[in-house]
Amino acid sequence: MQNQRLILSAARSLLSRNPSASMEDIAREAGVGRMTLYGHYRTRALLLTTALEQALEEGEVLLSGIDLTGSPGDALTRLLTSSWSLVAEATSLLAAADGVVPADQLKAMHAEPARRITALLERGQAQGDFRDDLPAQWLSSAIHFIMHGAATEVRNGGLAEEDAARFVVNTVGSMVHR
Repeated sequence: MQNQRLILSAARSLLSRNPSASMEDIAREAGVGRMTLYGHYRTRALLLTTALEQALEEGEVLLSGIDLTGSPGDALTRLLTSSWSLVAEATSLLAAADGVVPADQLKAMHAEPARRITALLERGQAQGDFRDDLPAQWLSSAIHFIMHGAATEVRNGGLAEEDAARFVVNTVGSMVHR
């Protein structure tokens, strides 16, 4: 059990910095041998899926505690600001999982966060705070791409990490507000 925790922690840390890190790199980062790593995770896909599931479960705990009551605009700002670090890590893990973990499985893993933001957008539209000329589902998808794009920019050095949440909030705000 301890080795599994070490491996998952190393995978999440290393893959967030370098999505193309090899299984050997991950074993080295975890301080375990390749045989130990492969004993717990037979394939890269299994390790990536487990790391993503763990990151998303931990993220869900954090996101479910965010107060989404009150003004939809304020709630959206709280949600985007609080979820920024989670999205940054998930983007790197998703980059590593691209072509390794089936797309339908990745989509299912993101169902609850997508549902949360779509419901908030729908509430904002119903209250007249958010534009209603575009479906909430479309706006939710656009927000998803903006956040992942910002995470990629941070990872590639095109955007300072300390600016990312503010840029995302301002971009999304200009997109969804009336």
